[in-house]
Amino acid sequence: MKIKQARDAVRAAKSIAVLTGAGVSAESGIPTFRSNGGYWKTHRFEDLATPEAFKRDPKFVWEFYEERRRSMAAAKPNAGHVALAELEWRVPTFTLATQNIDGLHDAAGSRNVIKLHGDIWVLRCVACGREREDRSRLEVLPPRCGCGGMLRPGVVWFGEMLPDGAMTRSTEAVVTADVFLVVGTSARVFPAAGLIPLAVQSGVTVVEINPEATDFSSEVNYMLKGPAAEILPALL
Repeated sequence: MKIKQARDAVRAAKSIAVLTGAGVSAESGIPTFRSNGGYWKTHRFEDLATPEAFKRDPKFVWEFYEERRRSMAAAKPNAGHVALAELEWRVPTFTLATQNIDGLHDAAGSRNVIKLHGDIWVLRCVACGREREDRSRLEVLPPRCGCGGMLRPGVVWFGEMLPDGAMTRSTEAVVTADVFLVVGTSARVFPAAGLIPLAVQSGVTVVEINPEATDFSSEVNYMLKGPAAEILPALL
């Protein structure tokens, strides 16, 4: 019954905003940040994904990220990614904000994507600030820019600000939406998680899709429990 009501809301919507988290990509075989207990080679992920860690041992941090890049390179968009890309073509206004860094939404065909936590395929020079996309296997770590400066992953590390304008654009999309889909996120990572209560307070119809309940499940209009790759196609 709930999925039918949610489907009706999606079909009637002229403007849809979406927030996706790691759960969407986990169904494509990409380990979540918390997999393996949140450790890599006995080091906590939170201790590797920081500017301080990179400054201290850039080669070691790059080994961690290059391993993640290879894992992500082998992954393909799943039915959830594809459904969201199709939904974008069906409604006049569609904005997808993602906490994922793997580029699978782009690969599925989504166009209006806000990458809240950056893009693992982008390399940024710490000296000149120049960026480039590079999906190749990085043989020499850390990689270098043409200017001679060291390149870092184009992702948001703990303690860093989100990309310029990302939250402003996401907020505007959410408060002006008819429907807000919250998909595959634990809703515990802020400021992205703050979009959910904002949508509720703004009177937007909020549909949460997740295998487990979150702290906001009792506040949303429809909580659809299950994997995104099954429920998102059903919403179409």
